[in-house]
Amino acid sequence: MNNRILVLVAGLAGTGGVALSAAASHGSGTFTATAASFMLMHAPVLLAIGLLTANRILHAASLILIAGLVLFCGDLLMRDFVGTRLFPFAAPAGGTLLMAGWLAVALAALRPGKSAD
Repeated sequence: MNNRILVLVAGLAGTGGVALSAAASHGSGTFTATAASFMLMHAPVLLAIGLLTANRILHAASLILIAGLVLFCGDLLMRDFVGTRLFPFAAPAGGTLLMAGWLAVALAALRPGKSAD
């Protein structure tokens, strides 16, 4: 994945997190607040990976994290704004992907040698 795309996604996640935090403060729903928090806590890691000369493991981790955010936050936001789920088990699948993404970030630290691939 191109580093510029990761920086773009990080900026969008941060913007979305701030906007959803504002919406949640005006009573849009408890799921919205959770989605906002998840977007805001994952935006910096995507930004860091995008700004680093990241190795393949970090790039894979970023893709996994993005997929997890889309599923997890998408499901929560669908519940609050549409009244239905994205699809059955979307949030748990997204949460599992988020955990896998963070484990991949940790695994990247164990990779020997320079981080540039």
